[in-house]
Amino acid sequence: MPKDSAIKSVLIIGSGPIIIGQACEFDYSGSQSARSLREEGIEVILINSNPATIMTDPAMADHVYLKPLTTKSIIEILKAHPNIDAVLPTMGGQTALNLCLEAEEKGIWKDFNVRLIGVDINAINVTEDRDQFKTLLSEIGIPYAPAKTANSFLKGKEIAQEFGFPLVIRPSFTLGGTGAAFVHRKEDFDELLTRGLEASPIHEVLIDKALLGWKEYELELLRDQNDNVVIICSIENMDPMGIHTGDSITVAPAMTLSDRTFQKMRDMAIHMMRSIGNFAGGCNVQFAVSPDVKEDIVAIEINPRVSRSSALASKATGYPIAKIATKLALGYTLDELQNQITKSTSALFEPTLDYVIVKIPRWNFDKFEGADRTLGLQMKSVGEVMGIGRSFQEALHKATQSLEIKRNGLGADGKGYKNYEQIIEKLTYASWDRVFVIYDAIQMGIPLSRIHEITKIDMWFLKQYEELYLLEKEISNYRIDTLPKELLLEAKQKGYGDRQIAHMLGCLESQVYRLREEMNVRRVYKLVDTCAAEFKAQTPYYYSTFEAEIETSSGVRFTANESVVTDRKKVVVLGSGPNRIGQGIEFDYSCVHGVLAAKECGYETIMINCNPETVSTDFDTADKLYFEPVFWEHIYDIIQHEKPDGVIVQLGGQTALKLAEKLNRYGIKIFGTSYDALDLAEDRGRFSGLLKELNIPYPKFGVAENADQALQLADELEFPLLVRPSYVLGGQGMKIVINKQELEEHVIEILKHIPNNKLLLDYYLDGAIEAEADAICDGENVYIIGIMEHIEPCGIHSGDSNATLPPFNLGEFVMQQIKDHTKNIALALQTVGLINIQFAIKDDIVYIIEANPRASRTVPFIAKAYGEPYVNYATKVMLGEKKVTDFDFHPKLNGFAIKQPVFSFNKFPNVNKALGPEMKSTGESILFIDDLKDDQFYDLYSRRKMYLSK
Repeated sequence: MPKDSAIKSVLIIGSGPIIIGQACEFDYSGSQSARSLREEGIEVILINSNPATIMTDPAMADHVYLKPLTTKSIIEILKAHPNIDAVLPTMGGQTALNLCLEAEEKGIWKDFNVRLIGVDINAINVTEDRDQFKTLLSEIGIPYAPAKTANSFLKGKEIAQEFGFPLVIRPSFTLGGTGAAFVHRKEDFDELLTRGLEASPIHEVLIDKALLGWKEYELELLRDQNDNVVIICSIENMDPMGIHTGDSITVAPAMTLSDRTFQKMRDMAIHMMRSIGNFAGGCNVQFAVSPDVKEDIVAIEINPRVSRSSALASKATGYPIAKIATKLALGYTLDELQNQITKSTSALFEPTLDYVIVKIPRWNFDKFEGADRTLGLQMKSVGEVMGIGRSFQEALHKATQSLEIKRNGLGADGKGYKNYEQIIEKLTYASWDRVFVIYDAIQMGIPLSRIHEITKIDMWFLKQYEELYLLEKEISNYRIDTLPKELLLEAKQKGYGDRQIAHMLGCLESQVYRLREEMNVRRVYKLVDTCAAEFKAQTPYYYSTFEAEIETSSGVRFTANESVVTDRKKVVVLGSGPNRIGQGIEFDYSCVHGVLAAKECGYETIMINCNPETVSTDFDTADKLYFEPVFWEHIYDIIQHEKPDGVIVQLGGQTALKLAEKLNRYGIKIFGTSYDALDLAEDRGRFSGLLKELNIPYPKFGVAENADQALQLADELEFPLLVRPSYVLGGQGMKIVINKQELEEHVIEILKHIPNNKLLLDYYLDGAIEAEADAICDGENVYIIGIMEHIEPCGIHSGDSNATLPPFNLGEFVMQQIKDHTKNIALALQTVGLINIQFAIKDDIVYIIEANPRASRTVPFIAKAYGEPYVNYATKVMLGEKKVTDFDFHPKLNGFAIKQPVFSFNKFPNVNKALGPEMKSTGESILFIDDLKDDQFYDLYSRRKMYLSK
C-alpha cells in the first residue's frame, strides 16, 4: 500500500541536549527521518533545543524551532503551523516519547487535530508502565523474571521480603537506567528504594528477582502496516545481565546463541511487537538467556521507538533503520521500499553479515571526581566506538584502538595490570576497563574457568582472548628479522596494531610497517553491503581487513580489494572519534558540513571515523566512508591507498588535530592552517612570544616539567594559579590552586595520568570576565563570526559556562580590543579556516587566555543563532577555493542567544558538582531572549558565582 497522501506536514520531536543515556544516536535518527520525509515532498517542522547538532541545521527541515521541549513550545508551533497533520515522536528517544505522552494527556494533539504516526499511545503506555507490560507478557505467554510494582516505600519493603535478595529496582518512565540499582544486601535496600521512587516521574518502581549472570541479547525490528516484520540485527552483550546495555561491550551478530534459541527469540520478539499495538515503525526488544544448556529465554523490555542500539544496528548492517521506519510510518510497506545499499532489491529482507561488529562504550570518569567507577544498571558512558572486522578478535582490537585512551589495543603495550588483587577486584566489580583486564588476567595465568566464574562472561569470548594472548606469546619468541610471514599475517588478521607487534618484537613500529610492505601483508578494504555480497552493493562504505593471497591458475598472486580508487581530486576529512566530555557532537556537525562544502567544490570526499552514533558515519554523507579507528596506522594506510590531494584536520576536534604532526612529518598536505601554526598555538612558550611581539596582554605564566619547577615558579607568579597540561581538550587536568600544598598535589596527580607532559602555570585573573570569539581567516582577511560573553566569571571552563551572543555588558573600548586582538592573532598565525580565541577581561584590559586555530565547540551554536553556514564558508577557505571577501555575510538575530550547558550529575549521586576549569557538561541547549530584562537571563546572572570551585 503506498504512502498516506493525507499527510503533507509532519512535526518531528527531537531529543534535546545530550545527556548520559540519550546521546547523538537520536540526532542521527532524527536527521535521517527528516531527510526521509522530505524525499516524499512532505513539509518537516522540527523542535529540538540542541544547537550543536546536524539535526537542527536549517538545511534539515523546512522549519526548525530551537525551543525548550515543553508542551508550551508544542502549542506555539501548532498555532504557527495549523497545517501540521501528524507528529512523529519515535526519533527523539525517551524525551520525545515523554513529551508526546504529556501532550496527549493535556489533549493537545486532539485540539489541533494532529495524529500520531510511527507508534501509538497505547504501545508507549504498555511498554513504559512495568505493571501493564508484565500483564501483557503473561497474557501472550512470554516468560519474564518474577517482578512486582511498588508505588510506595511500604509496598517496596513487602515485595523485598517476599522475593529475598539479590533484587533489581527499576523506576518507571526513565532513561539510561536512571535510578536503577542492584540490591545485594538488606542494609542497602531502603536508600536504593527511596532513590528509585524519586527518580521515576510517576514515583513507581518495578522490583524484580535479579537474573545475575544470565546472557543478554537485543533484537532490532521493523514492522509495516501489512504486519510484515523484519529483524534487522541481533546484538549480543559480551557482559552478562547486570550491566546496562549502554555500558556493555556488544557484538553483532550474536555469537554464542544456538540457532534453535535464536529462532525462538525471533518468534517471541515478533509476537511481542505485534501485541503492543497496531503501528508501523521500529522497535527494540531485550532478552535474557540462561547460561546453561536449557537456554531459557526471559523478556526484559521492549521500546516502541528507534533506540540507542538502532544507530549501532544501522551502521553494523548498512540498513538505515530510522529512514525506513519513517517511510513505514507514512504508510509504505517494506516490499515497496528499496534496499538503500543494493538499490536493486527491496527493503523486505533481513541483513546478513559476513563480518563482525564490536561496540565498546567510552567513559569519562576522570571528569567526575569521587564517582563510583563500577558498572551496573545505571548507564555511565558518554559515547561509544565500533570496530568492524572479519573476526571477533579483529573487531575487538579495532574498537579498543578507537577509544583514544592511550592504549594500542589489547595487551602488548606494557600498560596492563600486574597486581593479582587489583585484577581480581576489577573483574569482580565490573570496571570500565574490564575489556583490557581480562587480557591481563589471562597473561597472569588466571585460569579461564576462574575468570568465567567471576565475570560470568561466556567461555567462547574468553577463549578468543586466550588465543590472542597465545599468539602474542609465540611472536615474542622472534625478532624482527626472523618473524615468519604466516605469524605476521595472523597477528594482523586478529587486529594487532603495528605498534603492538613492535612491542612483542622489541623494535620500532616503522620497522614492522616496512616488514609488512616487504612481505606484502597489506590492508584490503571490504564493502559493508547488508547481504554478504550476494547482491552488488552500490554504497561506498568500507572497513579494512587482511587476507591471505590468492593464487590464480596462471600463477598471479593477489588480495581482493573492493575499494576502487578514482582519479578525481580528493580530500580526506578526519572525524572526531567517540563522543566524550569536551569533544561532542558539535565536531561531528563541523565534519559533516566540511564534507558537504568540499563536495560543492568538486572534491571526492573521504570520511574516516569510528563513531556509530553520528551523521558523519552515515553511508551517504561522504562519497566514501571508511569506518575505521582515527588511529595513525589506519589513517596512513587509507591515505596510501586513496592518495588524496590533502587532509582536513581542523573540523574533528583534538582527535584530528593531534594527528597533524604525523601528517606533516610524512609529507601529507594539510588543507588550511599549517601544522606549524597549529603547534605554535598549542605551545604556550612560542605562543606567548608571539603575543609579546604583537604587544597583546596575557596573564603571567611559566612552564614546568615537574613539581620542583612548579613550586619555584609559584614564587614568581603568585597565587591563585591556574595549572594545566598542554595538548589536552575540555580542560582535562586543569585546576585553580591557592597554595603550595595544593599545587604540589595537583602537579603530581597530572604527571601520574599524563606522564612527560609540559605543565602550564598561569596567574589566575580572579574576578575577570571571560569572553571568546570565533573567526574565519584566509591568511589575509579576517571575519569575526561571533563574540560571546560568559555569564559565569573567568575560571569556569567555557564549555560549562552560560554564554550570550552578542555580549551583554562589554563596552565599546573592550569590544574593540577583542576585535583587534582576534584579527591580529588570526593573521599572525597565518590561519586558513577557523580560529577560536578566549579572553579574560579585567579593569578594561583584554588578556588572551588561549587560541585554537580549529573549529570550536561554539561554531555550531553561532551558526544556528545567526542562521549562517559558517563551517561551509570556512571549509571553502581551507581548500583555497574562496577568500573571506567572496562571501556575503548577513547574520540575523533579534535580541540574544544564550548557550546553556547541561550536566549529567544525576548519574553520579556522590560526585562533587562544583564547576571549575575542567569541563563537566555533556551537552547544551540554546535559549533565545528578546532583551536582558528576561527572567531566565536574570536567574542565570544571579547564580553565576555559585558553583565556582578553586
